[in-house]
Amino acid sequence: MFGLDLSFLSWEIISNFVIKGFFFSIQLTIVATVGGIILGTVLALMRLSGKKFLTVPATVYVNGMRSVPLVMVILWFFLLVPASFYTTFGSWGANYRAEISAIITFVAFEAAYFSEIMRAGIQSISRGQVNAGRALGMTYAQNMKLIVLPQAFRNMVPILLTQTIILFQDTSLVYAIGAYDLLKGFSTAGKIYGRPEEAYLLAAVVYFAMCFGLSYMVKRLQTKIAIIR
Repeated sequence: MFGLDLSFLSWEIISNFVIKGFFFSIQLTIVATVGGIILGTVLALMRLSGKKFLTVPATVYVNGMRSVPLVMVILWFFLLVPASFYTTFGSWGANYRAEISAIITFVAFEAAYFSEIMRAGIQSISRGQVNAGRALGMTYAQNMKLIVLPQAFRNMVPILLTQTIILFQDTSLVYAIGAYDLLKGFSTAGKIYGRPEEAYLLAAVVYFAMCFGLSYMVKRLQTKIAIIR
């Protein structure tokens, strides 16, 4: 159809080009999710603290990041950060500058989005439970750790997973700085074998299959959580 030849895809191409990019995309997604949730939780607590010296910088950071396209942040960090920064990681840092830049950028950028999810989840917990914790003599930190955050995380699991799926899709943007991700693997194979159209089509199929499958699992999980409630 339309002159496409999908038979060029073979195990040799997958093993030599695609798997390497696939593993980096997965690693980037996991690191950015974990780092984004941790930093996002800190930002959410800062915004909910009621203290201006914490609220203002957190608000500026979150709103600023959410107002700029991710690809611009990726390019800014990659182009503006001096090469000497990467030499602190040794020879490995110099060889994998694009990958290191992508990891740091994604953690910093996704933290803004995870922060809003965390803030909404924390605010969804009844104030009565918070007041009960205070009546028992709990500090703000103890209240959050023992009462609010455990319940908030359970409520936010489907939304956090949905954001993670979006994050996985966004990892394809690191192609702009030359990082070897899943899309780069397909693109490289397509150029070498003279089949760029087929390569991009197969990449789209892989992204669709993974994201659709994960979205279905999240929907099932959301239904189970709703039943538990």
